Amino acid sequence: MTIQWYGHSCFKISTKPEGRGSGEDIVIFTDPFDKSIGLRPPQGKADIITISHPHSDHNNPGALRGEPTVVDLPGEYSVKGISITGINSFHDKAQGAERGLNTIFILESEGIRICHLGDLGTALDKKQLEEINGVDVLMVPVGGPFSLKGKEAEAVVEAIDPKVVLPMHYKIAGIKIKNIEDEKAFCKEIGTCPKEKQAKLVLKKKDLEDMERKVVLMEALSS
Repeated sequence: MTIQWYGHSCFKISTKPEGRGSGEDIVIFTDPFDKSIGLRPPQGKADIITISHPHSDHNNPGALRGEPTVVDLPGEYSVKGISITGINSFHDKAQGAERGLNTIFILESEGIRICHLGDLGTALDKKQLEEINGVDVLMVPVGGPFSLKGKEAEAVVEAIDPKVVLPMHYKIAGIKIKNIEDEKAFCKEIGTCPKEKQAKLVLKKKDLEDMERKVVLMEALSS
């Protein structure tokens, strides 16, 4: 499995689901954004697109080619060998009264569980944590201003306890979102951010089994 980051909350996940032979990768994009945020929108062919909520900086499936299946609601899905679970959550601390609902997605392929928190804006409750339990890779917003940041994000990471942490939704070169913070406050709280960023993350289930928690900062393909 290979993961790349386009910036903001948009990741490209390329995977070969079990039982589908050694054919072409299934390509998943999460929360593709539009050009209004100052970054070049993601490009390429998609098989699956997940959308955590309908705001324009997370909801631009038209940027991608192909005839993808778009998953944008809570529920359980099986698409092209990928198991997908959407979990209802809130975009704010007022049970959605300020900014609406947010869908957390769990993606399972190659024996690896990935959790994309979308624009989660509050702590998770016991039921949500039970559904997320056993996640290998966590994609977590860390820069606010309308989602988790700093200590809040670190607390959610501690509650979920993944093997790999991929910070997202923070200030990078070119981004025009007002008041969004960089990753430094989160890194200070969690204490394990690397100095170097990487363009691609390659994962195998066997490598995750005995891994201590690892934070990976990625180079944005759109910056």
